Amino acid sequence: MATSPSASDHTRGHDGPLAVFLIFLRLGLTSFGGPVAHLAYFREDLVRRRGWLSEAAYADVVALCQCLPGPASSQTGIALGLARAGYGGALAAWLGFTMPSALIMIVFALGVTHYGMAAAPGMLHGLKLVAVAVVAQAVWGMARSLCIGPVRIAIMLMAAGTVLAWPGPLAQVALMAAAAVAGMALLRPVPGGAHEPLRLPVSHRGGMLALALFAALLAGLPLLAKWAANPAVRVFDAFYRAGALVFGGGHVVLPLLDAAVVTPGWVGKEAFLAGYGAAQAMPGPLFSFAAFLGAAMQNPPTGIAGGLLCTLAIFLPGALLVLGALPFWESLRRNQRAQAALAGINAGVVGLLLAALWHPVWTSAVQGPLDIVLVALALVALMRWRLPPWLVVVASGAAGWAVAAMV
Repeated sequence: MATSPSASDHTRGHDGPLAVFLIFLRLGLTSFGGPVAHLAYFREDLVRRRGWLSEAAYADVVALCQCLPGPASSQTGIALGLARAGYGGALAAWLGFTMPSALIMIVFALGVTHYGMAAAPGMLHGLKLVAVAVVAQAVWGMARSLCIGPVRIAIMLMAAGTVLAWPGPLAQVALMAAAAVAGMALLRPVPGGAHEPLRLPVSHRGGMLALALFAALLAGLPLLAKWAANPAVRVFDAFYRAGALVFGGGHVVLPLLDAAVVTPGWVGKEAFLAGYGAAQAMPGPLFSFAAFLGAAMQNPPTGIAGGLLCTLAIFLPGALLVLGALPFWESLRRNQRAQAALAGINAGVVGLLLAALWHPVWTSAVQGPLDIVLVALALVALMRWRLPPWLVVVASGAAGWAVAAMV
């Protein structure tokens, strides 16, 4: 076990990309429970057991990734791999942590595609019901931490009402901008203190290049998709935008992906919700749900190629943002206007997820009183009994199959 070296020793590291890959592969196979649990796994293994970096430096990385759009746990892993083994380590950390769940989701999608949604309708319905409980748990937990006080609650409720009345990705982008403006105008965050600097191999110029590439893709992909008329470009654009606009964790990607793939008819709503329910049973990042959607597409690209394309597209913006923000984190953290905007955005995110809980999650899954009972049991299992999400998902699928067999 490593002792407590200096900050420079912590971040310099001696592991190569292969060693980083194997460490994160084990984490990707065993890290159940969502992004908060993932961060706890990272801390126990990489900070406490291996001594890769200090507690203060780790807290700093987590704080940065929580401030950025994208999957916070995956971005933290990318930053830690970067600190340990450079750019190769960043790629290795992402591959190791993401690959297990992405491959499992692709296999599940191929099974659904080839054998049909009717192969086990009760089980699939159970997966849709557990998705209701998982999203409800996420809304409750995020509201308790991100919607404190009347201003944040008002932003949350206005965001939920607006997106229900005016669905679509354009509304979601406008909501995030409005929530940021409201946060800067109405909220007064507590100033943060100085943090321990991190010695990472990203210069200010490298950070600017990463941010420029992020912005160029975000602005240019929609134009390219329109002009090229290539289905692969359209799919890449849709998933890139979803990954670029998600604040607050993996669950928030649900309404963005629903608008991106269900509304245009790329993936059926039944398959979408069944895949989202199955994703709760996977270790690793919830963003691997994109692998399922890509493999389950009704039009090309689909299958394994579609799954890999969508996985790359949804994770790429978060990776570019964390690489771009690292050199500028100290000044960003001390900027109170940025903190206020982030607080408003977080409240708007909870409203977005609250709207998604009603439609499409509840309206598409709950069909009668028995469904309400099963959702309530799953919610109690998650929030009261604190059972692992994967176990609740498996039990819900089995319960749905049993009920269908008895009817």
